[in-house]
Amino acid sequence: MPELPEVEALKEFLAGRAVGTRIVRVLPVAVSVLKTYDPPVTALEGREVTGVRRFGKFLDIATDGPHLVTHLARAGWLQWKDTLPDGPPRPGKGPLALRVALETGEGFDLTEAGTQKRLAVYVVEDPALIPGVARLGPDPLAADFDEERFAGLLQGERRRIKGALRDQSLIAGVGNAYSDEILHAARMSPFKIASSLTPEETRRLYEALRGTLTEAVERSHGLAAGRLKAEKKSGLRVHGRTGEACPVCGDTIREVSFSDSSLQYCPTCQTGGKPLADRRMSRLLK
Repeated sequence: MPELPEVEALKEFLAGRAVGTRIVRVLPVAVSVLKTYDPPVTALEGREVTGVRRFGKFLDIATDGPHLVTHLARAGWLQWKDTLPDGPPRPGKGPLALRVALETGEGFDLTEAGTQKRLAVYVVEDPALIPGVARLGPDPLAADFDEERFAGLLQGERRRIKGALRDQSLIAGVGNAYSDEILHAARMSPFKIASSLTPEETRRLYEALRGTLTEAVERSHGLAAGRLKAEKKSGLRVHGRTGEACPVCGDTIREVSFSDSSLQYCPTCQTGGKPLADRRMSRLLK
């Protein structure tokens, strides 16, 4: 799933290529991705791209008219095309969901792999009209997101810290992969209750949050859209690496599975050497 660092990199990538050009066609291939109908997607045609922004994991392409906003969900992606294929795309069972053609002959496709279709596209006059954007918590890389503010968010949170970090209404942009990485960097169990953190643990987690995301953004800076997935995977220390050696201590990375996701952690670094209970149907982190 694209998270804050990948969406930030896509923002920079598109800003350098699309801003100042006009959209000539917007071609929905999978109509189910469109979550709004007024204004229609055709309202974007003929409009100049004026900026690209990120709201959490939402990517906002602003024009001198409406905004084109997308959430790539679990299996969505943006594929840049230096030259778009001739002719309109054909609807079918492939991954292509929507195509945007620019006046330069360039453009991009929004694609989604797998059978669970969650990719979302919105055409709105203001991104704040999108419920998912309106309820976002603060951005963890914002200049005003300091340790005191972070500590305030965790007060009264009786959830496990893994679930709290993933809650977009609490902190915007962190998903399953980077929450694993943040907790590993903080040497903290994903099952620890958020409100039980000591001041020292809160400081450590805050530094791990900012540091992990900042490093990931820096690694992705300047990369072409097509290389971002590979860069993300190569930079992960524990997430998706079950059975491998922890790069810090050498212990074997373990996994806890849930009904629709899993987490990875290092027992030595994070849980005092004790394996966590693995209940596949658990709903503790939802």
